[in-house]
Amino acid sequence: MKLEVKREDFLRVFSLAATVAPSRSPKAILQNVKIHASQGQLTITATDTEVGIRVVLNDVEVNQEGSVLLPVGRLGSVLRESSDETLKIEAKQDKTIIRGRNSRYELQGPAADEFPQVNEFGDTENCFQMPAGTLRRLIHRTIFATDTESSRYALGGVMLEINDHTATMVGTDGRRLAKMEGTIGRLGQPRSPSTMTIIPAKSAHLIERMLGDDDAIVKILLGENEIQIKEGNTVFSSRLVEGRFPKWRDVIPSNQNTIAIELLVGPMYAALRQASIVTSDESRGIDFHFEGGELVLKSSTSEVGSSEVKLPVTYDGPPIIISLDNRYMADFFRALSAEMTFTLQVENSETAAYCHMTDGYGYVVMPLARDHAA
Repeated sequence: MKLEVKREDFLRVFSLAATVAPSRSPKAILQNVKIHASQGQLTITATDTEVGIRVVLNDVEVNQEGSVLLPVGRLGSVLRESSDETLKIEAKQDKTIIRGRNSRYELQGPAADEFPQVNEFGDTENCFQMPAGTLRRLIHRTIFATDTESSRYALGGVMLEINDHTATMVGTDGRRLAKMEGTIGRLGQPRSPSTMTIIPAKSAHLIERMLGDDDAIVKILLGENEIQIKEGNTVFSSRLVEGRFPKWRDVIPSNQNTIAIELLVGPMYAALRQASIVTSDESRGIDFHFEGGELVLKSSTSEVGSSEVKLPVTYDGPPIIISLDNRYMADFFRALSAEMTFTLQVENSETAAYCHMTDGYGYVVMPLARDHAA
């Protein structure tokens, strides 16, 4: 293999692939990226056997086709520290030589044919598609509610459900649940899996990171045990989580016997942070007391002290008090912009609170006992 490439372009696609390569692994070969040069382009692949990525870089001067494996850490340092505009890369037997105008490196790596295969996107003519911004919102607003430490593996991922032209993503840890809806399109006749599509939380985080401009179109293929995402010249694939996801629709409160209060994210989050100053790991509950056009947030811990924060709200109904975990509410606020509004739907102190928005976002939080037990 022999080629010349613009360093900044190479660094950009390498950095994307490097997010998948494990920093530690019992299989040392996985700590490398595979670089394949052919027909004026580079294809860079990385995998940890559960997740894989393929990134193509075009307009590369390829003088000799071939493949090579290079260690992620060393290659990344070379690309970041070099000040050269272009780099020449040549693979010779058991070493790869990287030359700049004033630098020269020799790196060693395993044989390229020993690296696990990372598949190309299966079918670009029969797949689902949506803007990158929509998929990013689906992930960003739900992934924080997953439980990666649970013995119930299905809770360690986000569930993706597609009905007609609506995609719904849901994350839950059994104590709170986040769901987000978005519009999804179809190309041709995409295959719908016969089982639930549960994407591991780690994979969902990586997908969120790889997504580019909001308007870029993302193509999606769903298999029985794999999901593939394609955006531009990047293909991401991941195994799916086995297991059954909870019946999430049963958790969403109905509108019967509830009171709806419209609130602004920014002031609510600021008041929550103030009230949370005296909370502790053992006592995380904050009382939300609505009455007479005012919300009073109260918290009290025996080892720290107490807090009381008042906020004007548009509510003049009967008094309502509900105790909620400050961390769970903070997670919800961080997923939104300060200028956004949401509706808090509550019935009493013993039933779940439901925060929802007009764009398809919903967040259910189970209340705490009024003694603020964890």
